[in-house]
Amino acid sequence: MKGSLYDDALLEQDTQPHIHAYYFKHWQAYTMSFHRHNATEIMYIIQGTCQVEVRQSEGRTERLTLGRGEFILIDANIPHRLLVDHSCRMLNVEFAFKPDPQSGPSLAMMTGAELSALAACRRAYWVLSDQEEIYAILKGLVLELDRSKEDATSLIRLLFAQLIIRLARLLGDAERFPDLQVEQYARQCIEFLHHNYDRNIQVKDVASAVNLHPGYVQRLFRQQTGRTLNGYLTSLRIDKAKMLLARTDIPIIEISDYIGLNSRQYFHALFKKITGMTPMDYRRSMAAESYHYPAASDDS
Repeated sequence: MKGSLYDDALLEQDTQPHIHAYYFKHWQAYTMSFHRHNATEIMYIIQGTCQVEVRQSEGRTERLTLGRGEFILIDANIPHRLLVDHSCRMLNVEFAFKPDPQSGPSLAMMTGAELSALAACRRAYWVLSDQEEIYAILKGLVLELDRSKEDATSLIRLLFAQLIIRLARLLGDAERFPDLQVEQYARQCIEFLHHNYDRNIQVKDVASAVNLHPGYVQRLFRQQTGRTLNGYLTSLRIDKAKMLLARTDIPIIEISDYIGLNSRQYFHALFKKITGMTPMDYRRSMAAESYHYPAASDDS
C-alpha cells in the first residue's frame, strides 16, 4: 500500500485509490495528540476556524490557522495534530493507493499529466483556499462511499480522479503563482464592496461572500491592496456620494441612504473630514449637469 500522493510508483504501477477513512465532524474546544498514518489526509474547513500543527523532518513544528473554505493536504507519515479553541466543522478524507490491475483503468491512466505534475509539488503539507470545487468533489465522493460501502466502484474512481486533477492544478498554480490566490480573493472582495456599498455591510459579510475567515480576509486584503477593508469601503462610499452630489439633484439628506450609511450626521461629518467640504458646499462647487429625478407622486 502506497500512502503518499507524490509516490512515483503511482505512475509506474496499476494502482487504485483506497479510502481509509472519511467523516464530517464538528469539533469544539478540542486538542488532538500528535499522530501519523500511512495515508494522505485532507482536512477541509466547512465552518469556524482551527489550527493544525505539523512536525517537519528536521524536528521543527509549524502551527497553521485555517478558516472556512480552506483545506490542508498532509502527506503520508507526517506527524500532525488538530487544535480547536472554539468551534470548527470539517470534512476529513484519508486515502492511500493499492496495486490493482484488475479493476479497470489505473489512476495514472485516468489522471494523466496531472498525477505526474504532483511529484514536483511534494511537501509535508499544503494549505490551499477553495472556491468550493474541491468541497463539491469531496462531498460527492463521501456520498458515493456511503452508498457503495467500498472504494472500487467506477463512480468513486472517477470522482477520485477528478479530485487528483483539481488538486494538481491548484498545487501547480500555488507553485508558479504564489500570490495568485491572494490576488483573486482581493479582487472578489473589491467586487463585493462595489456591488453592496449601499447596504450596511461589515467585514464578516465580505468574508462570508468569499468563504474566508474575517481575520484572514482583512490581512489578505491589506497585503494585496495596502488598504483596510473598511478604509476601502469608506473611500468608495464617499466617491459615490460625490458623484450623486455632482450629477443628480437627489436631496442631500437622502444621499446617506444611497451609500449605506444610516446616520445623516455621520455622513456629513465623514464627508467633510475626507473632502474638506460639506456636502452642500461640494454640490455648489460642481458645475456638472444634473439629472432631475421626478418627485414622488401623492397618487395611490
